[in-house]
Amino acid sequence: MSSREMAMQLLDDVPEFKIDCVIAYMQGIIAGVGTEPNAETLAAFAEGDKMLADGTGQRYTNTKDLFADLEG
Repeated sequence: MSSREMAMQLLDDVPEFKIDCVIAYMQGIIAGVGTEPNAETLAAFAEGDKMLADGTGQRYTNTKDLFADLEG
């Protein structure tokens, strides 16, 4: 029996009142599978790489300071 067949068999045994939990879990597992980053995301990656290479940008050692700057 393949893993897929086993999963399908187990799915048949899930009680109806728990099926929504299974669906939510499965949606989480496949989220982003097979998708490529768009141009905006690729540009953000490039900007972050440049900042790391140049040593620019703000660095934080704790979340308190980070969130204070975000609020300000």
